Amino acid sequence: MPETSTTTVQLDHTVVLARDRRLSAEFLAVILGLEVGAPFGPFLPVDLGNGVTLDYYEQRDEPIQSQHYAFLVPEDRFDTMIARLGAVGVTYYADPHHTEPGRINRLFGGRGAYFDDPDGHNLEIMTRPYARP
Repeated sequence: MPETSTTTVQLDHTVVLARDRRLSAEFLAVILGLEVGAPFGPFLPVDLGNGVTLDYYEQRDEPIQSQHYAFLVPEDRFDTMIARLGAVGVTYYADPHHTEPGRINRLFGGRGAYFDDPDGHNLEIMTRPYARP
């Protein structure tokens, strides 16, 4: 049974596995126009600006399983992010299965695109949140 409270549960941080934490954190920061923070123990943080931090952690001894991370981005910064992907030679796709290269989607009245980070995580940028029933 859910607790009743005036305080909501919020995501504070999550760990993103990477072969090279600096490379992967800087990749995301460049594309999204963010900054990589100072190391915090074994983690290299990227603060998303909404109270959530992605803590990059190196895992070199085992394969990294691809995860999906979706970022709600301002409409007026979307084109800049797409241009940054092109500048670093990363293909973006209109769909999560990466079958429509170089195209964006227009889901829920916004714009979106998918792309891989250096570790194969499937990243998504979108200007409108998904409409849920």
